[in-house]
Amino acid sequence: MDIETFLNNESQRSENYRCGFVAIVGRPNVGKSTLMNHLIGQKISITSKKSQTTRNRVTGIYTDDTAQFVFVDTPGFQINHRNALNDRLNQNVTEALSGVDVAVFVVEAMRFTDADRVVMKQLPSHTPVVLVVNKIDKDKAKDKYALEAFVNEVKAEFEFAGHEAVSAKHGLRIANLLEQLKPYLPESIPMYPEDMVTDKSSRFLAMEIVREKLFRYLGEELPYAMNVEVEQFEESETGMLNIYIAVLVDKDSQKAILIGKGGERLKKISTEARLDMEKLFNAKVFLKVWAKVKSGWADDIRFLRELGL
Repeated sequence: MDIETFLNNESQRSENYRCGFVAIVGRPNVGKSTLMNHLIGQKISITSKKSQTTRNRVTGIYTDDTAQFVFVDTPGFQINHRNALNDRLNQNVTEALSGVDVAVFVVEAMRFTDADRVVMKQLPSHTPVVLVVNKIDKDKAKDKYALEAFVNEVKAEFEFAGHEAVSAKHGLRIANLLEQLKPYLPESIPMYPEDMVTDKSSRFLAMEIVREKLFRYLGEELPYAMNVEVEQFEESETGMLNIYIAVLVDKDSQKAILIGKGGERLKKISTEARLDMEKLFNAKVFLKVWAKVKSGWADDIRFLRELGL
């Protein structure tokens, strides 16, 4: 969409149009990334059963005829594995909560832990916070009286502006959540074109796709101190994208785990990542992924800044 068309469209918006920022926070593995993917209707934030998959604040954008929601997906607040990496991730959570119009606090249905309470202490007192109880598709949550009692238990510990029970995995009650969040957005024209779903670069999205495959195929073998670095991202004259990505690990033994017997594991990760990239970018992709050992990178603050963490 060209800028002239964008401006013409905005001039036709009603005076009641709303646009604002929404932070999504919660402890690791409560489904924040899955929730955001369903809220915007497209996958841009990686998901995994293993906690700590989100390391960067991912911004997703959903636009309809009455409002534009700019969602900020945050890392799960960490109370274990104290190092420079997690200190920076926790700082990202705190920063994401400053300057937003409304926050979404996500908890897992029928499971409210001390880790949830640690995150709750970070919630802003002067910004509306909507409680979202996720995973209502779980068997224990299908008893509506038990679920209602659980919601009341959580609400007793913080003054929430409202609450909604959803299943991010199955997209249940997502529309209800959007309608509940909308009144907290200020009246404003959209900040982004209506067909834009993220402000992240193609380099970032390529990196996220590789990280997702690493989490998915390494499972419990995945080294905790692992990250992905895009070393080259170029478009050729024919329109093919040439992407070179290094996976950073702490030790040679971790490198061997990543590569797998005969290189099969890394090959499978690379192939599936390439296919996802071709679908996302709508272009042919040449992808090269390799492992790089950099000892102590998770405690190297300067290096974390270079990675954008």
